[in-house]
Amino acid sequence: MIPPASHLATHEVANQPGARPPSDPWAEDGALRGWVARLGADARAPEALGAAILATDAWEAGRLAGAHPPEARPFDAAGRRLDEVRFHPAYHELMALGLGAGYASVAWDGTRGGHVAHAALVYLMTQVEPGLCCPMTMTHAAVPALDGAQAALWRPRLAAAAYDPAVAPVGEKAAATLGMAMTEKQGGSDLRATATRAEPDGDAHRLTGHKWFCSAPMCDGFLTLAQAPGGLTCFLVPRWLPGGRNAIRLLRLKDKLGNRANASAEIEYEGALAHRIGEEGRGIPAILRMVHETRLDTAMAPAGLMRAALAEAVHWTGRRTAFGRRLADQPLMRRVLADLALDWEGALGLGLWVAAAMGDPGRRPLARLAVALAKFLANKRCVAVVAEAMEARGGMGYVEETPMPALYREAPLNGIWEGSGNVMCLDVLRTLAREPEAAEALAAELDAARGADRAYDAAVAAFRSRWRAGPEEAEARLFVERAAILLAASVLLRHAPDAVGQGYVRARLDPGRGSVPGAVAGLDEDALLGRLAPADARP
Repeated sequence: MIPPASHLATHEVANQPGARPPSDPWAEDGALRGWVARLGADARAPEALGAAILATDAWEAGRLAGAHPPEARPFDAAGRRLDEVRFHPAYHELMALGLGAGYASVAWDGTRGGHVAHAALVYLMTQVEPGLCCPMTMTHAAVPALDGAQAALWRPRLAAAAYDPAVAPVGEKAAATLGMAMTEKQGGSDLRATATRAEPDGDAHRLTGHKWFCSAPMCDGFLTLAQAPGGLTCFLVPRWLPGGRNAIRLLRLKDKLGNRANASAEIEYEGALAHRIGEEGRGIPAILRMVHETRLDTAMAPAGLMRAALAEAVHWTGRRTAFGRRLADQPLMRRVLADLALDWEGALGLGLWVAAAMGDPGRRPLARLAVALAKFLANKRCVAVVAEAMEARGGMGYVEETPMPALYREAPLNGIWEGSGNVMCLDVLRTLAREPEAAEALAAELDAARGADRAYDAAVAAFRSRWRAGPEEAEARLFVERAAILLAASVLLRHAPDAVGQGYVRARLDPGRGSVPGAVAGLDEDALLGRLAPADARP
């Protein structure tokens, strides 16, 4: 390929690093590979996905999918109802890539360490195009939520490791996707305020009502909540019916800050056919089976966003010079990047460790608690990490021709989706109050790292002393942040290299550190940055 011209009439273009070249995100990420191996998971699915991302130029497909948002098609040219969404071809390419790699299936098909392998796929796909992860995550998460005849019909197609976007009833498809539509205008996170009505119709029901947020409205069906005669109930609403379209009306697509490749819609049910999932009147516990699985993904996605942002920062600082030295060789820049790397390490390690717990039936009480801690911490750190990585790139990081603005717009999303920070905190308090075995398991995990680091031991002792009687609701954020940091530190001290585990303790538990990235001392910067940077750009 002929390179662009650098010798221009008025100046020579110099000291401007080119774009980061396409890469295999599995092959270049030794930290990810190490965790997957350490947790005993089968690495074939993430390894194959990483190679396919490079071989198929998925990076360019991700750019195109984000640059060409979906379009609502409520009617055809003659005024007949379509209630469809049209996507750029790159969207379908990436859906086929991710689902074909096992994104929605590997946790359920008997793969060794399937939840860990799934979490690794989430992390990799998030770096390519995070919007596509929404429908794939919900499809994965719906599998354990189904029961009865609907499970028999839907599960084989949800876990088919394939993608079929055809407008056709699920029984006529080899693969299917399943979304979620819960939020209503008046309720938000308070699902008990759901106003959608469900009226019995033979063996099924008919739903009437409005849903303020429907993620991925072109899925083949949705889990949703409605008020049945016996109370709030979970239903599966198929998108397409044999011989026709279900009465799901697409009103408009949301004009969102980020997540632009994915469609989010307002919809209405006008007597839509629906099938009950779980017991009547027990809708929230039924749909929470799906929500619980999505939380793992919303804890892993910010790790992927942080990795993508830091990879851009390392690429730039390793090739840009200022005051006679590479940016990456300058002490202050090294300190900032090393500190940011610890947030990425914490989110990656804790997220994959939680994934292993979620895949182990004997550790489910711990997993219910730990996944909320991981989601809270990773998302609170993600925005700051992406912003600092953008700042490391300077003005170029603020330009849409780089990936940084898209990453920054995406950074807050997973902290909002399916449970904001306050919801996570309240869920943690409820779990601790209702499930003593979860509290005992968390205590055991914190104790497991005692003796590895004096500062860690002191922080655990102080944590227990302060909240011996449990936290009040108003201080739940402080309690949850501290519990999550201590759990991440325990995991890293036990399972990561010393530079990572001990560095995390120095950076996150030292009361003498500052409040901004880089305001910390005592880090092994060479080791931390060596795990993040490719050899030719290593600071």
